[in-house]
Amino acid sequence: MLNFGMFKIDVKDGERAFLTRNGRFVRLLGPGRFKTMDLTGEYSAEVVKVTRAEIPAERALMFEKTNPAIADEHFEIVQTGAGEVAIVSFDGEPFYLVRPNTTRAFWKTLTQIDVERIDAAETPRVPDRIVDRLSQFAKTYFRTEIVEAHEVGLLFVNGAMTETLKPGRHSFWEVGRKVEVHKVDLRPTPLEVTAQEILTKDRVGIRVTLTAFFKIVDPEKAALASGDVANTLYRMVQFAIREAVATRTLDDILAARDTIDNEVRAFVAKRAGELGIEVGEIGVKDVILPGDVRELLNKVVEAERVAKANLIRRQEETAATRSLLNTARLMDDNPLLLRLKELEALEKLVEKVGRIDLHTGEMGGFDAMLQRLYKLGGQKPTEGA
Repeated sequence: MLNFGMFKIDVKDGERAFLTRNGRFVRLLGPGRFKTMDLTGEYSAEVVKVTRAEIPAERALMFEKTNPAIADEHFEIVQTGAGEVAIVSFDGEPFYLVRPNTTRAFWKTLTQIDVERIDAAETPRVPDRIVDRLSQFAKTYFRTEIVEAHEVGLLFVNGAMTETLKPGRHSFWEVGRKVEVHKVDLRPTPLEVTAQEILTKDRVGIRVTLTAFFKIVDPEKAALASGDVANTLYRMVQFAIREAVATRTLDDILAARDTIDNEVRAFVAKRAGELGIEVGEIGVKDVILPGDVRELLNKVVEAERVAKANLIRRQEETAATRSLLNTARLMDDNPLLLRLKELEALEKLVEKVGRIDLHTGEMGGFDAMLQRLYKLGGQKPTEGA
């Protein structure tokens, strides 16, 4: 500030000022008021903040050459090489991450500057203590992946698989390299093979759906053998069921579904090892017939049921007739049994009759009437009965 031939400037706490005369650096001003005679306006000053602050690297390097004492007292210059990163902490708190082949400078006048250098090319893993401290730089400088308990991780560096990762948190420097983590689920996985049109041996077009269960037992082989294990297995099962159906007639298919399941399972299991997987159960879920064939089969099934019902009915009628014949023979040989059957029939008849009016006349009462209805030993009723 120029005032009546005087240059005056106030520097606050937490600031410094670069004093120059005719563009040439004179001194670094600390907190307070500075004034000097300046009749021709030769002086100027640039005030900057120095608390947890950065200074342009070019200026710091210039001071390192022209005023090494000032640079050594006030500046922390951080230069990293190829594949090297540096963690810059202000008063113990990580604040900057310097990437490879980079120069940055920081004011250390009022701030304690700590620099931790890491050879990211030599040690690709990022320690957990650094991950927790530098989470704000994760997306730019390193990659973090969580592998769950039911998974295994495959680490690819520049396209080449280098390591198998166990469950947990894993972080890697993405400095001069491309890092990818492919996570593989080790749990049994169901695979639904949807309906596909297949011609049977007798030229009937049917559609078959299956359900298969598989799990990955060799993640490295699975990752290298196929980009999509589930899709590859899907095509394999389709081919196997087509082979099994095309060699059988429709009747054989409907009668031997278990055999088809076993054939498909054997076909797929023989080739599943090349994919690093293990195939469990495979079963035919549905066999869908064309409309006309389904209608015809329904008629056949209905006819078979009617025939079976008629057979059962005839068997029951035969059994009933045989039972009646046996009963008649017993009654013929045993008149007392016939008498009991008459009483039983009369009892059933009475249960269904609401009222009975009985007029015995001169027959001597109800007992006399019953006795005259049938005489044991073939006796005829007396006259007047």
